Amino acid sequence: MASNACHDPERVARIMLAWHSLELVSCRNLQTLWAGYGHICAITARATTDEAADHLDSLCGSKAGAAGTTYPLILKLISPPREDPGHEDEGHLRKMLSYDVEQYFYSEVAPRLADSAAVAKCLTTTRDEKGRGGEEELSGLTATIMTDLRPSFPVAGGKRSALNPSQVLGALEWLGKFHGRSWRWLPDNLQEYVLPPLEESRRRRMATESAGTKVWLNGGYTYLATRRKEYASLAQDADSEWSTAMCHPPRGSQLSTAEMAAIFLTPSGRPFETYIHGDVKSENLFTSPSGDKVAFFDFQYVGLGLGVCDLAKLFTCSVPLAMLVDANDPIPEELTMRAGERQLLERYREILLREETSRVYNWDDFKRHWETALVDWCRFQASWGFWGNTEWLEARVRSILADKEWRDWLRQSISSHTS
Repeated sequence: MASNACHDPERVARIMLAWHSLELVSCRNLQTLWAGYGHICAITARATTDEAADHLDSLCGSKAGAAGTTYPLILKLISPPREDPGHEDEGHLRKMLSYDVEQYFYSEVAPRLADSAAVAKCLTTTRDEKGRGGEEELSGLTATIMTDLRPSFPVAGGKRSALNPSQVLGALEWLGKFHGRSWRWLPDNLQEYVLPPLEESRRRRMATESAGTKVWLNGGYTYLATRRKEYASLAQDADSEWSTAMCHPPRGSQLSTAEMAAIFLTPSGRPFETYIHGDVKSENLFTSPSGDKVAFFDFQYVGLGLGVCDLAKLFTCSVPLAMLVDANDPIPEELTMRAGERQLLERYREILLREETSRVYNWDDFKRHWETALVDWCRFQASWGFWGNTEWLEARVRSILADKEWRDWLRQSISSHTS
């Protein structure tokens, strides 16, 4: 275990900055991570050599500096509470694996985005700095130092708040570019990707095969394979309309609608899959003052998936309802796609395909995938708790579940997906 001294963010920052000829000027705690798993700190670093200044200039996109120049950076430090070996619960395993995934993303994936989608640039991590000074002192900690997005994107999204229209369009542009660019990185071999927490933990204990070392095989944290307890509770909840609608197999099927949707959305190497952020919401982004440019952060749940899964959470939790439906009309019990929703989807799809012009992703397929993502997201909210554009989401999903053509398409897709 790391010494108590190295739970101190200032000490960690000093050690890691020294690897790159930088010295710590200041360290201020911005946020304590959920359940006491660590800290996010704003730090200021001073270059002690011209070479160090040149390296920071290249990361920060600033003009050529020199020794003595200071730079704003972010330290994300993970120092988890103790857990009994072999008795970690699924939530703890999910969080610990997610921090490894995030380090991989910033070290290996983010540099390949170039300037297509704004993300923080990684200076250094405990993952890739073996043999440096202080390595033993940092044992047991996960830490990443990256550039601070706020000088270029000074407006922070609010917790569980709606974005304004300019910010929504900026978010769609970021997602379309991120999803489109990552089509180029889709693997031939899925074995190196991180499995759901309990499966990955079992794989690592068995040590009979290589552990996952990249991003999640299935991006996000709400998919059914990791939410079986919540799903079982929903299935037994006689007071919820979604118990029967989602959890009971329809006539002629051995699988429930929720299970069929989850199977379809599970990555398996299909050409329309991509990398997804996995936790798209207003509090995980910064924007420019005008709101038209967006930078996302918090890549703990980045992984393979369908881009529409990111959109399902964004539309429900962060898009103003007036951008989805006519604000003057009451939302009916069942709601088909309205013009506002379609315009946002078409804008996203246009940006997506612009990033990779050789790809074919026709509207009819895209629409079916979007509908399935909404069903899956509604399943999670029904079992966990609703928030956001709840009335819109439930009305949309009632309409989708009532659509025989969608139900037939899903059954046929599952049959071909599992054969």
